[in-house]
Amino acid sequence: MAPLFAQEIERSQKFMAMMMEEGVVVPIPKDPGGGYTHEQHKQNYKAIYQGGRLYKLTGEQKYADYVRDMLLVYAKLYPTLGEHPARKDSQGSGRLFWQVLNDAMWMVDSIQGYEAIRDSLSEVDRKNIDENVFRKAAEFLSTGSAVTFSKIHNHATWATAGVGMTGYVLGDKELVDIALLGLDKSGETGFLRQSDLLFSPDGYYTEGPYYQRFALKPFIVFAGVIEKNDPVRKIFEHRDGILLKALRTTIQLTYDGYFFPFNDAIRDKSLNTDELFHGVAVAYSKTRDPGLLSIAQWQGRTVLTDAGKLVANDLAAGKAKPFAFMSLLLSDGPEGNQGAVAVLRNGDSTTGQALVAKNSSQGMGHGHFDKLSWQYYDNGHEIVSDYGAARFLNIEAKHGGRYLPENESWAKQSIAHNSLVVDEKSHFDGDVDVADKLAPQQLYFSDRPGSQISTAKMTGAYPDVEFTRTLALLDVDGLGHPLVANVMRVKAEGNHQYDLPLHYNGHITRVGFNVNSNVEGRPVLGKANGYQHIWVDATGKPTSADNAFVTWINDNRFYTARWVPQAGSQAILAESGANDPEFNLRREPMIIQRVTGAKNTSFASILESHGLYDGAAEQTVESDSQIKSLSHESVGDADILFIETLAGKKMALAISYDRDPKKKHRVEAGGQTLNWTGFAARIDLPSGKAAR
Repeated sequence: MAPLFAQEIERSQKFMAMMMEEGVVVPIPKDPGGGYTHEQHKQNYKAIYQGGRLYKLTGEQKYADYVRDMLLVYAKLYPTLGEHPARKDSQGSGRLFWQVLNDAMWMVDSIQGYEAIRDSLSEVDRKNIDENVFRKAAEFLSTGSAVTFSKIHNHATWATAGVGMTGYVLGDKELVDIALLGLDKSGETGFLRQSDLLFSPDGYYTEGPYYQRFALKPFIVFAGVIEKNDPVRKIFEHRDGILLKALRTTIQLTYDGYFFPFNDAIRDKSLNTDELFHGVAVAYSKTRDPGLLSIAQWQGRTVLTDAGKLVANDLAAGKAKPFAFMSLLLSDGPEGNQGAVAVLRNGDSTTGQALVAKNSSQGMGHGHFDKLSWQYYDNGHEIVSDYGAARFLNIEAKHGGRYLPENESWAKQSIAHNSLVVDEKSHFDGDVDVADKLAPQQLYFSDRPGSQISTAKMTGAYPDVEFTRTLALLDVDGLGHPLVANVMRVKAEGNHQYDLPLHYNGHITRVGFNVNSNVEGRPVLGKANGYQHIWVDATGKPTSADNAFVTWINDNRFYTARWVPQAGSQAILAESGANDPEFNLRREPMIIQRVTGAKNTSFASILESHGLYDGAAEQTVESDSQIKSLSHESVGDADILFIETLAGKKMALAISYDRDPKKKHRVEAGGQTLNWTGFAARIDLPSGKAAR
């Protein structure tokens, strides 16, 4: 037996031995997420699944007996249950758990475990469990939770999967049909419609990577059941193989194995999670993609199914090849026309660079108000950060493990992200219904090595403001790591205050401009829309790009953010955590560029990684910026960003905003003539010579 599969069996045997030693424990539901009864019912459905799989694999009757005995207790309990006592009014109540989503998760695992032992049961026990557990649970998850079941949403994905799988096990075509096609069987809702509407043609899931990971298990596992029972549907070929495409896209949306924390994301979620164990196994069984074996190797896990056994066998046979992490543009929306996510990579996916431009749609209720936001990873760390969700998942002391109030007042607000904020208001004034109707427009994308570029435009986030952002990952001769170039142009009909935050991870080592520090008491930046959660540490007014910079250290590398300050602008050094009496927020630093009383404006900056700090050797190298100068010019419709290093290397990022890829452009800027073709270009500038 292949080592990985043997390890998985051993892990499950240890878990089942622990559960069986404790006996069958099925408490009356009481607690919210993280509480005793919540966690016990979670352990129970894991035991039902794993006990069933071990019985199937080993033939040992003790596993079937334990699963049977547990389900017989559920058969007594389930018919007596009403709404969960810890239910929350804003979400559908479960029976076993505080929200119906968790009941659906219980169903997805439990029905698989039950199927594995069902034929071993007496007719009396089988009928009892069929009717009083799974049929009643399927009724509750479908007609009894019609609002949730009929959504186009991850909660409905889990519910339809649980009901449909139960239908196949019980031989109930009605349950299968409503799961696939919706309660009215019109196909406007249900599992198939969800696979049509929740994924873009590139396999990007509209709620973001965190929920893409979460929804993959019911999508992939139920698809496997559909293929087995109803192969004529060719479910894995549906919509150009969207489910397998989505699995690969999920993996691409990671750095060092951890998901980019868009929207309501818990930051510690990685590829090392149950949903991806199942997803990788099923996808490999369908594609034999050797890159997926390397993901399984990284995970060090698989699942106790035929697909998991195949992964383990082929991994042991040395068939794995590195997964091809790459720069790519992922469209959003079912038709691919609701913005996009651009991922620009350099080097490997563990220690190299990854620049992520979030130009996607709102992402429904789990979305944040952060149009044209971005993140940056380098040296194994998130350097320019996204807060993710304000939530301590399944920690009962933190509001029962639910989303915290600060998720609304901070994490979703625009100022909590690396995006433009106008007049201290969030995009769409924080109205998700309005936000769902509008998305950015991806104007340009290039993954050309050495000059990778993404540009997108947002119209409608504010009534009379349009903003366009170009992010580029640029190689510069003489620098050890790529530069991030960042140009945002803002057009408005009236005068406004513009704030552009940069949320970063690290400790400041140098500030280039004079600051007024609040050493005795930190004022709060504002009163609403996230500003009430920001402590102001210091303010200053840099006068040019020569002194408009902040350098910080993260691990053993230094980072300098440098920008071209507008006349009269202000820089604010700040930290999250104000007005947080329950200590729900992480304390994280930020730099805010503020422009007041302006109509149209531009923000131009670079982010430079440089140097080395070796604490053991007590050695520091190049702790200061290696950039000599930075300047920006708007010439006609074009933007030009000039960069010069201390070693004398010069270059320019030229942006025409013209989408004709063959159109030639000629601009006089910086005392020289620049020529390029297409939307944007990186231009090397020999010292003293015009660029031709």
